Amino acid sequence: MEAFVSRFVDRVTINVAAGDGGNGCASVHREKFKPLGGPDGGNGGKGGDVQLVVDPGVHTLLDFHYRPNARAEKGQPGKGGHRNGAQGEDLVLPVPDGTVVLNPDGEVLADLVGPGTTFVAAAGGRGGLGNAALASKARKAPGFALLGEPGEELELVLELKSVADVGLLGFPSAGKSSLISVLSAAKPKIADYPFTTLVPNLGVVTAGETVFTIADVPGLIPGASQGRGLGLDFLRHIERCAVLVHVVDCATLEPNRDPISDIDALENELAQYTPALAAEQGGADLGDRPRVVVLNKIDVPEARELADFVREEVEQRGWQVFEVSTASREGLRELSFAMGAEVERYRETLPEPEPARVVVRPTAVDDGGFTVEPDPEDEDAFLVRGEKPERWIRQTDFNNSEAVGFLADRLAKLGVEDELAKQGAEPGSQVTIGDVTFDWEPSTPAGMASVLGRRGHDLRLESDERISAHERKAARKARRGSSLDEFGRFVGGEEDDE
Repeated sequence: MEAFVSRFVDRVTINVAAGDGGNGCASVHREKFKPLGGPDGGNGGKGGDVQLVVDPGVHTLLDFHYRPNARAEKGQPGKGGHRNGAQGEDLVLPVPDGTVVLNPDGEVLADLVGPGTTFVAAAGGRGGLGNAALASKARKAPGFALLGEPGEELELVLELKSVADVGLLGFPSAGKSSLISVLSAAKPKIADYPFTTLVPNLGVVTAGETVFTIADVPGLIPGASQGRGLGLDFLRHIERCAVLVHVVDCATLEPNRDPISDIDALENELAQYTPALAAEQGGADLGDRPRVVVLNKIDVPEARELADFVREEVEQRGWQVFEVSTASREGLRELSFAMGAEVERYRETLPEPEPARVVVRPTAVDDGGFTVEPDPEDEDAFLVRGEKPERWIRQTDFNNSEAVGFLADRLAKLGVEDELAKQGAEPGSQVTIGDVTFDWEPSTPAGMASVLGRRGHDLRLESDERISAHERKAARKARRGSSLDEFGRFVGGEEDDE
């Protein structure tokens, strides 16, 4: 199995991380005789994306097997003088034609077919705005800037499904590799023992004006669809084939083996593999693909006699039958033209080829909505969910009180404060947005951004007169633990309103 891993890899798990966006800059223009030149902080640059691009020169996922982690470049922070940060460079990862991208749950995110097809696997974070972009009539010289957003980081599964026109099916040592070697310029490893082929072999065949690719399925045996032998790992390589060719060894000396039983056994494996394929691909059916039967090794006299004997029975199934010998090359020309004709018929049914395209994962549209719901872990706390509030939290520097005040204004304008009040939130209630939990203070309504103070501070957030959420919770526990007097009142608790 070491030789297999070192030469060919068709399924890997990778971790991709896009670049973080650069932070905005908080700067004030300073010039002689102009002490208040105004804000001039530039915006941060966008982080680089991680892209998967189909490269015709790449035929295996071996590079990802040894280097499964990929990270794009970060965006540069903004600078004073209205200088924006540079964008992070995109990380382009070449993949073979026919690569399928899945998430860890098995959901197909992209099917990359065709040279140049590009999939944005992870999007870079947006850069933060500088204080020049945040200036307004109410806040003419902001003493803060927004932070850059982190880039996407996720785990992906890459699965290679060879893009071949003709797929060869057959028991080990049936002669599939030999057939590819004589029909094309490919030079696969060939030996007279089972499981010689440990990787799918590809070859290019020319039949008149038709040029097509041919591939085999290594070690396909009964039970392969349940994981026996090597077939389960490689059955995916025939899913895209237009024609399936049964290569039958008519000279085998194994007991209980004959051409008809070999064909039936492999057809049974395909039938068992198709339901799983249909659930995964949404309706693909290997049973609809045209079949061609190759009765191989007729240079052996006994094999020629057996081929003549079973030919009629196979033809009754409506399949074309060819008697060939890879040793003497008898029947190979007729076989190659027959396969080319089937491929041409299949190609005529296909739509016009599309140019190279960029594939992006669909995401929910940011409609500005949000929800407020009670925190299941604390009856007096609340959770705020929504694309905008969570993004604003990521952009806020909580070490700068003016930036926190700006966040409060944005949440109030969005309607978060009004919804919290409707849900029963009280001053000091804990509110969680994204990864940040804070005590809610409803005294910071929208439109109060003009409250003046020194740069980088917001006077509304410097008041410390109200009771904190921690003190309120401790007092509530103390009241619940007090005993009742004979009139049903708490002893040592709060006095009755009456």
